Amino acid sequence: MRIGELSRRTGVSVATIKYYVREGLLPAGQLTSPNQASYEETHVRRLRLIRALLDVGGLSVAGIREVLEAVDDPGQPVHKMLGSVADQVVPQYKDGGEPGERLTAARKAVAGLIERRGWRSYPGSAAFEALAVALAALEDAGHGAFAAEVLDDYAAAAERVAQVDLDYVARNVVREELVESVVVGTVLGDAMFAALRRLAHIDASGRMFGLGG
Repeated sequence: MRIGELSRRTGVSVATIKYYVREGLLPAGQLTSPNQASYEETHVRRLRLIRALLDVGGLSVAGIREVLEAVDDPGQPVHKMLGSVADQVVPQYKDGGEPGERLTAARKAVAGLIERRGWRSYPGSAAFEALAVALAALEDAGHGAFAAEVLDDYAAAAERVAQVDLDYVARNVVREELVESVVVGTVLGDAMFAALRRLAHIDASGRMFGLGG
């Protein structure tokens, strides 16, 4: 297909497609004449992934390039590739200096949770830090007991959700589609799950405390 058709099929402007080619995000088309190039379905798939990383994942061009390098490396195991993608789309939390006592304690709590549940995770990952920051914030707000009482129950629920997520992702066999599923599932899946949790809260509250007043 010509670049105009590629643009129509993907909704990405010709100028933007050329920009992605210049930045090394999208392979150049096969030259058919000095001023014409032909594009394949692989270009359609790659553009879909770039747009998912940009529009849904909120990644920078540099971040997208890093993800695409992992996608294009056949020696990169799928588990490691998907992990690097997930780390890119999970918000990064960075300290300006030495961590406070509560964040240090929260990191120990997260490490303990991972050990208890036998999870294959590691300290310092984006998700690890995000959870530690959340636990420290709960402690700062005077609700540390909330985390202490429900953390393992939340973890058990998260395991079930993660399995459902990965069952969906595994239906895709092309690496680009695997990555796209992870990006969309992580960002939009988080939003969907938060809304479902709120709906369940409303129902549970009504059942527990009644609907009057």
